[in-house]
Amino acid sequence: MAGAEAGYVCQECGARHRRWAGRCESCGGWNTISEEAGAKTTKRRRRGRSLHFASLDGEAPDSPRSLTGLGEFDRVCGGGLVPGSAVLIGGDPGIGKSTLLLQAVATLSRAGKRCDYISGEEAADQIRMRGRRLGLSDAPVRIATATDVGDIVAAFDSADAPHAVVIDSIQTMYVDTLESAPGTVAQVRASAHELIRLAKRRGITVLLVGHVTKEGQIAGPRVLEHMVDTVLYFEGERGHQFRILRAVKNRYGPTDEIGVFEMTDSGLAEVANPSALFLASRASGVSGAAVFAGIEGSRPVLVEIQALVAPSTLGTPRRAVVGWDGGRLAMVLAVLEARCGVALAGRDVYLNVAGGLRIQEPAADLAVAAALLSSFADVPVPEETVVFGEVGLSGEVRLVSQADVRLKEAAKLGFSAAIIPSGMKARRQTLRLTEVGHLAELADRFADEPGRRAASGG
Repeated sequence: MAGAEAGYVCQECGARHRRWAGRCESCGGWNTISEEAGAKTTKRRRRGRSLHFASLDGEAPDSPRSLTGLGEFDRVCGGGLVPGSAVLIGGDPGIGKSTLLLQAVATLSRAGKRCDYISGEEAADQIRMRGRRLGLSDAPVRIATATDVGDIVAAFDSADAPHAVVIDSIQTMYVDTLESAPGTVAQVRASAHELIRLAKRRGITVLLVGHVTKEGQIAGPRVLEHMVDTVLYFEGERGHQFRILRAVKNRYGPTDEIGVFEMTDSGLAEVANPSALFLASRASGVSGAAVFAGIEGSRPVLVEIQALVAPSTLGTPRRAVVGWDGGRLAMVLAVLEARCGVALAGRDVYLNVAGGLRIQEPAADLAVAAALLSSFADVPVPEETVVFGEVGLSGEVRLVSQADVRLKEAAKLGFSAAIIPSGMKARRQTLRLTEVGHLAELADRFADEPGRRAASGG
């Protein structure tokens, strides 16, 4: 019997509700529940068929990857694009998602791979204008404008399907079996499902552009990220020319891998050595700055952490953080106050990761503490020194992984010393290593430095 199943669906998390409510019980969002009509059903459910099972030791040939020619993009994807995979790219408006994908498919098409670009937001002339600005007019990329998923599937569901297809964006697509508007949870989920089935059936690499919410998460149901094979986030501050492509899920490669690009007048340019670029504008002899030797995926990255500790005239001092976790900053401040006797409770604290990079690993704790102590005591961290280590609640400095890789990158960039956790075994290093077992030892070094400088007449 024909009919349509209606219901109330949260537009943030996709949870279904029996009736409308002001607040979603699943994600806690307010005014996110709206009524949606379900898919029309015109036939009865068929009887299931038996499944064919295989053993784990069967033949599983590796899928050949297609290199786009953008080394940073291929690195984040795990070594290139896998046929039949679905890749979701999210990012803020205007950050360069469409530019990145147009450059990727243009270089891939120049290598003899057939690539198509489907836009649901821009006209074909607008895409051509971008292509001319990027110097890609000679690339054999076919472009089209469409929003009906049925039309897209019909165009590519054949033996001569292209190697890669860009869908810009998934929030503009719709399937005609649903009565809800494009961009709703039901439409995003159904559209992605049809496109992923097409990718698996014809061996097409489907690149989906996804909008993000004001919290920075990809808009639509969370199940969308579970459906695709790879989820990439394109990050960056509008005031900086750097862009970070970060993998948060990858069934064909490592997660937390990053690629670094620089936005120029002619598009996105790859940055082969991001550490040198992030440290290019570093000032010497300034207090409140420490160089952190971090690991992003499989790549060591050196970045400057800047801190400013200033007297506060407010009843509740300000805590402003850019590029790091605000909760982790509060923890480091509490440890400095309770375990090291550094009085920071009545002062404003500002923390910034230079270059627009966002750091997530706890190994940055010691570098943040060094920057805070340097600003508080007005004593610069030694210029040719890198810092890394995790700080515990009792003030102990814990070991971190891949110390040799971090120190090797620091030595390559000209650093001669490092402050590291005590007990860390670093092999074949030419740097002068200063081991710190407790955060109080680092605090004492900055507290004693003004006295040593006065005694020496500095």
